[in-house]
Order: sequence, then C-alpha cells, then structure tokens
Amino acid sequence: MGKVYLVGAGPGDPELITLKGIKCIQQSDVILYDRLVNKELLSYAKKGADLIYCGKLPNFHTMKQETINRFLIRYAKSGKIVTRLKGGDPFIFGRGGEEAEALAGQNIPFEVVPGITSGIAAAAYAGIPVTHRELSSSVAFVTGHQKNDRIEDEKWESLAKGIDTLAIYMGVSNLPYIKEQLLKYGKSEHTPVALVHWGTTEVQRTVTGTLATIVEIVKQEKIENPSMIVIGEVVRYREKIKWFEETLKNRIAISEAL
Repeated sequence: MGKVYLVGAGPGDPELITLKGIKCIQQSDVILYDRLVNKELLSYAKKGADLIYCGKLPNFHTMKQETINRFLIRYAKSGKIVTRLKGGDPFIFGRGGEEAEALAGQNIPFEVVPGITSGIAAAAYAGIPVTHRELSSSVAFVTGHQKNDRIEDEKWESLAKGIDTLAIYMGVSNLPYIKEQLLKYGKSEHTPVALVHWGTTEVQRTVTGTLATIVEIVKQEKIENPSMIVIGEVVRYREKIKWFEETLKNRIAISEAL
C-alpha cells in the first residue's frame, strides 16, 4: 500500500508553498495537479515521476472529481507515493474533503498538508488585511456560485448582517447577484469592494469600487477569473498599504536600469 498527500500549493507565488508541501512533491511517484497550481512547483518532482493534469475551468472539467478519486485510490493501492497538488488550501473550496473521504473509505493512508488560501493571500498582496482591530473582527470565506433557493437567501442575509469582511471565491460571473443579495439584506451601497485577479503573481491586478459601482467597474476593466472578491471596510486600507504593486514597480525599474 502506498500513501497519498493532499497538498495545498498556495495562492500562486511558488515561494508561498510550505516546506512540507515541497518535501511531498520531491518524494512522490505520482503528482496530480490542478490548473491554478504554479507549474514551477513541478520542477521539484523527482526524475521519472508521473505528472497528471487535473485542471478545471469554469463550466468545463478536464477531469471529473470521481475520476480523480479513482486515480488516487488506484495509484496508492499499487504502492505509489502520490501527491494531490491543489491550488490554495485543499480543504477550502478545494474538494480535498471529498478526496480524503474517498481515501478513508478504501483504508488508504493519507495526510493533509494545508496551504495558504487565496482569500487571505490575494487580499494581503493587494494591501488589504481581512481582519483589523478597528474595522473587522470577523471574516467569512464564501463560494460565489449562484443558487436560487431559500437556504441560499438565508446565507446571504447572515453574511450581510453578521460578518465584517467577505472573501468570495469563484464569484466574478455572479457579481451582480452577490451585489443584489448584499444590498437586499442591508449592506450599504457604499461598502468598499476589491477584486484581485491572479493574486500573488507578477500579473496580479486589483480594481476597487463600492457595492454600488463595482459591477460596472469590473465590466469596464474586463476582470475575469481567477479573481478573489473582498468586500468590507478593510478594503479602504489598500490605498495606504498596497505594497506588492510598489515591489513590482521597483523590480521593473531595477531590471530596466540593468
């Protein structure tokens, strides 16, 4: 019997993976990796390791989750060391819980190696602290996929009334719906909003607005997935502490000077 490591690759910057995550990649015979995993991380794989792409695009799955589960089980049962390399953290909208459940059901040894999730990292690289002593004592990680039912309405009511900062994943296409729900349940139209596109990478791009204006701004700026949506008063800190853009400017200036 082999073993499976469910590894969080972090949000995009390859240096943000954990040391344990790197060690898992180095020792694995098989690596199944997702679309948002930085491909530089695959350079740590040992010679001869099988690299299997499992990437998913919005509304198009290269490999179904059930197929991925079968691969993990099959390789582990054949005695292989397997790393399932997932963007961000495996247990935050990464379906790592489903994979762990499938492995446990077959009595296959596995470990979960947490990773830095984009809800924290993309915001931080945009200069937005998701919590702050003065403005935010609570943060919620939310999927932006749209549903139209009573339970979904109750969820948005709780988020609008009870949480200071919302970090919304996979929500660009449903931004008008998200805006509508938050306004419907009492969130001010002046609430600041940021979208961080390809956060923590060298092509990171951030746009800001308010609940009243953000849909039009996103349309004008042509912001698409992958993007994190951050909603709350903490977005106001971006103007003071947007450190990453300044770092990139300095890198470019030094490069051009050389």
